[in-house]
Amino acid sequence: MLGQMMNVPLTISTLIRHAARNHPHAEIVSVTGDNPRHRTTMGDALQRSAQLANALVGLGIKPGDRVATLAWNDYRHFEAYFGVSGMGAVLHTINPRLFPEQIAYIINHAEDRVLMIDPMFMPLIAAIRGELKTLEKIVVLAPADSSLDDGLVSYDALLQGQPSTFDWPQLDENAASSICYTSGTTGNPKGVVYSHRSTVLHAMAAVAADALALSVRDAVLPVVPMFHVNAWGIPYAAAMCGCKLVFPGPKMGDGETLQDLIESENVTLAAGVPTVWLGLLQYLEKSGKSLPSLERTVVGGSACPISIMQAFKDKYDVDTLHAWGMTEMSPVGTVNVPKRDADNLSRDDYWKLKAKQGRAVYGVEMKIVNDDGVEQPWDGKSVGNLKVRGPWICSEYYKLPGNDAHDADGWFSTGDVASIDADGFMQITDRTKDVIKSGGEWISSIELENAALGHPAVAEAAVIGIAHPKWDERPLLIIVAKDQAPSKDDVLEYLSDKVAKWWLPDDIAFVDEIPKTATGKIQKLTLREQFADFSFG
Repeated sequence: MLGQMMNVPLTISTLIRHAARNHPHAEIVSVTGDNPRHRTTMGDALQRSAQLANALVGLGIKPGDRVATLAWNDYRHFEAYFGVSGMGAVLHTINPRLFPEQIAYIINHAEDRVLMIDPMFMPLIAAIRGELKTLEKIVVLAPADSSLDDGLVSYDALLQGQPSTFDWPQLDENAASSICYTSGTTGNPKGVVYSHRSTVLHAMAAVAADALALSVRDAVLPVVPMFHVNAWGIPYAAAMCGCKLVFPGPKMGDGETLQDLIESENVTLAAGVPTVWLGLLQYLEKSGKSLPSLERTVVGGSACPISIMQAFKDKYDVDTLHAWGMTEMSPVGTVNVPKRDADNLSRDDYWKLKAKQGRAVYGVEMKIVNDDGVEQPWDGKSVGNLKVRGPWICSEYYKLPGNDAHDADGWFSTGDVASIDADGFMQITDRTKDVIKSGGEWISSIELENAALGHPAVAEAAVIGIAHPKWDERPLLIIVAKDQAPSKDDVLEYLSDKVAKWWLPDDIAFVDEIPKTATGKIQKLTLREQFADFSFG
C-alpha cells in the first residue's frame, strides 16, 4: 500500500515561487563595487532571476549546461543562484582565492559555457582566458552603462528588456542544481554536484530550531562566501523563511564594514569562519563599538576557539553556534545547540561543551571507526575516523567515480578524527593527516591551537608535528603575535593549566604570517614544508 500524497518535486523553482508569493517585501541589502549600500527586495530579485533565465535561454543555455560565477556576496549573485538553477542549468560557483591554474582547471573540468564575473576579478580571468576551452560568453556583474571591452556584456544590460516572468520547468528533483569544487590543498580540486532535492532538504534542515533557527524575524549577514558551498545554504534558507539578507560584497574581511552593517541594518544572525570573527572582535576592541542587534553568530570552517566564543558572549551578549560541515555535505552536518540541562553546568563545563562541534542535524548520520573499520562507542573518550551519510552528502565526486572516500556501505570518510559523547555531541580532535602521534599517544593540534589563541598577545596559532628521535613526533607551536610578541616561557606558562603536560609544545616559532587555503583554513602542508629542516634543540 502506498501513501496518497502529492508527489511534488523539491526544486529550486519551488523556492522562487514560495518566496515571490509569501516574502516579496523581504529586504536584500548589498555592498557592491558600484554601490556602497544597494537595496532591493526578494520580490524584485526573483523577477530579475526570471529575466536572467530568459537571457540565458537567449544565449543558447539548455538544462544541464554549466554556468559559472566568480563573484562576491551580493544581490546579483543571489539572482544567479535562482535564475540559473531554476531554469535547469547548473550553477558553478568558483572560489577566486584558488590559484589561477586551479580556476582554469575547474572551468574546463566543469565545461562551463558562460561565466558571470565581478569586475574585480577580470584581471584574474584575462590571464587564463586562452586556456578556457568551453567558455563562450563572459558576463560582467556591473551596471548597464559600464564601459567594457568588445565581446563582453554587463549583467544589467543582459537583463534589460527581458520578461520579468519565466515558465520555470518541472525538473527532476534529482537533477543537478549546482557544483562546488573543494579547495584542492593536495592535487586538483574535486567537484561536488548538488541536486535540487538535496539543496531544498538542506535548506529545510538549516531553518530548524536546533540548527541555524532562521526565521522571518531575522536579518542575516552571510560572511561565509557565496562562492563556497553555497554560502552554507543561507540564500536558499532565506528564500524559504523570508528573512532579511545583508550581503557584505568584497568587504567580508573588514571588521569596520561588518560592524557598521550589523548595527545599521539591525543584523540578528551572522555566519562565517573563525578568522572573520577574530578580525571583527579586534576591531571592536580598538574602536569601542558594539553589536547592539546581534543575537548569535554561526562559526564553521574550522574549530572555533573558546576565547572567541567567550568574548562574543561576555563582552557583547552574542551567542555562538559552533557548527561543522564540508563541501561534500552541502555543508551543514552538526550544530552545537545545548540541551536544556546545559543551564545547570558550571562555567568551565559549559564552555567545554560549547567547544564541541555539536549534534547531527536530522538527515545526517555519523559514526567513528578505528583504523580497522570497527565502530567506536559514543562515550566522549573514544576517538576514531569520522564517517557520515545522508540525503545531502555526496555519493561520489564529479567525473571521479569509484573514489576511496566512500566505503562499500556508502559512508563518506570525512578525513576528520573525532569523538562523540553519550548525548551525541561530536568534537573534532584533528584532521587524519594532521594528528600528532607522540610516544604512541595522540595530541590534538586543534585543541592546542585553540588554547594558545586564548593568550592575549596571540593573534593566530598553528601546531604541526616535528620528528623527534625518542617520541616519534613532538608539537611545534607557530604563532603570529598581535603587537609585541610574548616570550616562549610566557606562552608555555599560560598553556600549563589548559592542556595535558605532555601536550605542551617542545618549542615555539614566531612568524609574520600563517599560510591559509582558499577558504581560510591553515595550510598545514605548507607549514610542514616551511619547517622541514627544523629540529628541537
